[in-house]
Amino acid sequence: MSRFIIGEARTQATLFPEQLDDYVSEDNSVRVIDVFIDGIDLSALGFKTIPAKTGRPAYHPETMLKLYIYGYLNRVQSSRRLEKEAGRNVELMWLLGRLAPDFKTIADFRKNNTKAIRSVCREFVIICRKLNLFSEAFVAIDGSKFKADNNRDRNYTRAKLKRRLELIDESIEKYLGQIASADRLDETVAKAKTERLETKIEKLKKEIERLNETEAQLLATPDKQISLTDPDARSMRSAGNGIVGYNVQTAVDVENHLIVAHEVTNVGNDRAQLANMAIQAKEELKVDKLLVVADRGYYNGEEIK
Repeated sequence: MSRFIIGEARTQATLFPEQLDDYVSEDNSVRVIDVFIDGIDLSALGFKTIPAKTGRPAYHPETMLKLYIYGYLNRVQSSRRLEKEAGRNVELMWLLGRLAPDFKTIADFRKNNTKAIRSVCREFVIICRKLNLFSEAFVAIDGSKFKADNNRDRNYTRAKLKRRLELIDESIEKYLGQIASADRLDETVAKAKTERLETKIEKLKKEIERLNETEAQLLATPDKQISLTDPDARSMRSAGNGIVGYNVQTAVDVENHLIVAHEVTNVGNDRAQLANMAIQAKEELKVDKLLVVADRGYYNGEEIK
């Protein structure tokens, strides 16, 4: 054992720093988050900064936004994981003043402040521009698939609905055949089996009614596709078997790798996104000319023109 690095005994007494600030280095990214959020007018961006006079006190939007941005920078997207991190992560303890919002509060904050959060992103781009971090008018555009909460079984297309109805019809035919063959069994056994099969058939008929209602809703949509949990999520190709989710478009500065513009879409391919994202990036950078690179998934004559 003498040739290996040995850890300290768990019973060893340790003199910790007296201040939580000593645990966070001067160049830690949480200090940037803290200064950035403290320096912007959250009320002007659309956040509710005046507390209600009655009821239980709420967390200040400043606290929630710091937590949200920390999760984004560290790829912690789940509200439940953010809740855990707030209770055990020293950086978050420093950033939030040892506050630990529960997962529902975190999820509701994101849901209720989508427009305001987008305004914060725009404010960040303005600050980067003032600091001359976008010295070159040169961006790269790409899309990323993000999975929605919507399960694949709760996303329907016309083909998927048709196949599911066919499977239900096959099941009903099979059960009816089993009911017919049950007549040759003992009367008591036949009665119990018949009742069980009739119950299954009744459930399948109700499922057919539900699918027919879903089909009516589906036919009313422009792209003939419907998602029941996340209405705006769509089935799209991705690595593996594909996902039900979103195609997030981003334009990134090639020098400092900062996101200049972004947009969440539910179109599965990138062919119609080049001009849209390039124009947004150009407007954010406030430049007359912009050099853009993208992969061949964006190749579209009209978009390039």
